[in-house]
Amino acid sequence: MEILRVFNNNVVLAKDGRREVILTGRGLGFKAKPGMTVDAAKVARVFVPADGRDPDHMAQLLGDIPPEIIKLVSDAMDEIGLGGEAAQDPTLVMALADHVCGALRRVKNGIPAIAYPLTEEVQSLYEREYSQGCALLAALNRRLGGVLLPNEGVAFALHLVNAGFSTGDLSHTYAMTGVIQQLLAVIESTYGITLDEHSVNVGRFITHLRYLFVRIHQHEQLDREPEAIVTSIVQSYPRAADCARRIAALIELRLGTTLTEDEIAYLTLHVARVSAA
Repeated sequence: MEILRVFNNNVVLAKDGRREVILTGRGLGFKAKPGMTVDAAKVARVFVPADGRDPDHMAQLLGDIPPEIIKLVSDAMDEIGLGGEAAQDPTLVMALADHVCGALRRVKNGIPAIAYPLTEEVQSLYEREYSQGCALLAALNRRLGGVLLPNEGVAFALHLVNAGFSTGDLSHTYAMTGVIQQLLAVIESTYGITLDEHSVNVGRFITHLRYLFVRIHQHEQLDREPEAIVTSIVQSYPRAADCARRIAALIELRLGTTLTEDEIAYLTLHVARVSAA
């Protein structure tokens, strides 16, 4: 591999065939210059920026984090089966590594544990990510002698959820969590029921909402279904369609985005499923 840019002693941007990759490792960039061949023995981690993300920007951000923490997080992600996510999403590794740095600093300085908001909602709405976050915490603590506190599993889960939004700002994920809770409450109020957030249908609905929020964030709502199909769905489930429109109105109020008729039709299907369960 050929070095394209040196960011600091531990992070370089390199050319690997036809793709640009970010390489991290202790002393990897020391006395290195563009055009030189990478010292493979010093490479601790290879990151491949995806989704059109700027590799220069990613590398610069990674350069601000100690390489041993990046390796620590990457190795822990490998252990629990998230190695693919680590390689393809430098921003996720960066966010987790930066969080670990802060957590270790708090422990060292004797600062009390952070009470993360929406802890119960995270455990309920993001069951898969919460499980992964706890597994990541356990893997990190095996390497750190158990110094990280149990509540960090919630924070790791939020970072994993947040990775789907291409942003490092967890406030968006907190807002999304609150909106999902509100939308479930609309269904419960409409039908006079209590939803089991661990049921298959509610889980599918939550997953649909998460992808809907991604589409809203990326300005790519569904809008290609034939009109006859959309009309048929709405006519087949009139009560669910009314509920879906209330949900759409709440989304518009909270997120400032009007949903397409296609999106409302798919919401109708999900509302019909969860209300019948």
